[in-house]
Amino acid sequence: MVIAATALLAAAAYLAGGTRLRLRGDAWPRWRDACFTAGCAVLAYALLGPLPGGPFTAHMAQHLVMAMIAPVLVVLARPLTLLLRVLPVRPRRTLLAVAHSAPATVLVFPPLAAVLDLGGLWLLYRTSLFASLHHQPLLHAAVHTHVVVSGLLFTFAVCQLDPVRHRWNLTWRATALLAAGTAHAVLAKALYATPPPGTAFTTTDLHTGAQLMYYGGDLVELALAAIIAVQWYTTTGRARTRRLSRVPG
Repeated sequence: MVIAATALLAAAAYLAGGTRLRLRGDAWPRWRDACFTAGCAVLAYALLGPLPGGPFTAHMAQHLVMAMIAPVLVVLARPLTLLLRVLPVRPRRTLLAVAHSAPATVLVFPPLAAVLDLGGLWLLYRTSLFASLHHQPLLHAAVHTHVVVSGLLFTFAVCQLDPVRHRWNLTWRATALLAAGTAHAVLAKALYATPPPGTAFTTTDLHTGAQLMYYGGDLVELALAAIIAVQWYTTTGRARTRRLSRVPG
């Protein structure tokens, strides 16, 4: 409930920030407003609304939205860039100092972000942790928070659309995405064969949920790969243009 409310408040704040920029004559694409709003809306719905399928299938749909779909939409909207453009000078400097700090640089190291994200999922589904969620509300809330935060961190680390102190090169980011995608697919196949310890889902529900995790994860990872590819194409194109401009006519 707290995460859903935070997401809706964040969407309202983002829309207000984008409107403020446009009113003062600055450019801010409306498609970014749409991406951020959609990301926050689907996150809130995944937490509050009815989801299709059996218990495990519904849970896996929730996982996909919270950990993968919503983070991609939010990161595409470049919320840090928007904040840096609308905040007053002193808060802007503070935020930029945090974004450029050594801990932030380490956290957005793509392999580390992948371990924090996928490692948490393996711990959740391959131990008795998942079975404990239904009896411990605080643990359930903590797991939801970890899923959302780690998903955002991994997506931010792979895309790196907002300003950071050290931009990890495309090799690190593509390798981390490939490794994370492989770990996600292997986990989905493992769940297809064996349910999380301590649970008793029907075979149909288990298989449907695992397939949703497998194929849904593939689609989101393809979207992330496309973002990386566009960045690579743009970067190499600019470098080529600069080289050609230095060649005497």
